[in-house]
Amino acid sequence: MGSSEALEEKYYIKEVDTEKKSIYCYHDLMGELMIPTHKHEKAQMLYSEGGIVHVTTETKTYFLPARHFIWIPGGVKHSIHPNSEDVMMRNLYFPVDSDEDSFYEKEGIYPINDLLLQMMLFTNRWNGNLKKGTRNFTIANAIKAILPEICLTNLPLSLPLPKDIRLNKIIIYLDKNLGETIMFSDLANRFGFSERSLYRLFQKDLGMSFIQYFTIRRILKAIELLLEKKLSVNEVAQAVGYNSVPTFSNTFFKILGQRPSDYLKGIEILKK
Repeated sequence: MGSSEALEEKYYIKEVDTEKKSIYCYHDLMGELMIPTHKHEKAQMLYSEGGIVHVTTETKTYFLPARHFIWIPGGVKHSIHPNSEDVMMRNLYFPVDSDEDSFYEKEGIYPINDLLLQMMLFTNRWNGNLKKGTRNFTIANAIKAILPEICLTNLPLSLPLPKDIRLNKIIIYLDKNLGETIMFSDLANRFGFSERSLYRLFQKDLGMSFIQYFTIRRILKAIELLLEKKLSVNEVAQAVGYNSVPTFSNTFFKILGQRPSDYLKGIEILKK
């Protein structure tokens, strides 16, 4: 799929924007481990089941766990990377006018509540253009209309991509040592920085502190481990560097809005 010709044949390049006023619907197994960088005029609502999907834009990598969706505004270049070809991907592509709610202009990841879940279930067998005036268009448009009302928490499930090559090496090291206790002073020393200069580098390049970055990265790893269902919550906490399960649970709640055990209960509802 490396050639531009092969890319041209893909539905998300060829078909999504053919009818400007339609809502385009596509539900299917991923079937591939990467959808290369592309963009479309319509905004995209992407919901996935059965695994984790990373969505990379020009500035960030978003982490899309089960029972959440990502909103990608029209015109935003992005690539999509599932952790398995068996991930089920549900897409609705919406036309958005310039005078609509500002919600539609921002990238974001949001939890799916029960109402949205039922509405998404209703679209299960739809594929292709839903034309204005049809019953299916009206239902899909209701999904779009309700989002600004119920999606009030844009979850911080994204990490900025480092631009500085020195920081890239540090982040690779952190990724390999998520279960270790890493002191900032030791990290600075290991990579030849003063604490002050490394602090500034994190803030300038990533727009966040080392603690913020490392905490989010640990919780993202914890979500991956929870979804694998091989470890208990206690074991997951230890695997990402938390000796205290209550501390892990509280941190998880701050980022995801629910406790690890509650998150696990809700991840496969759409499969029923």
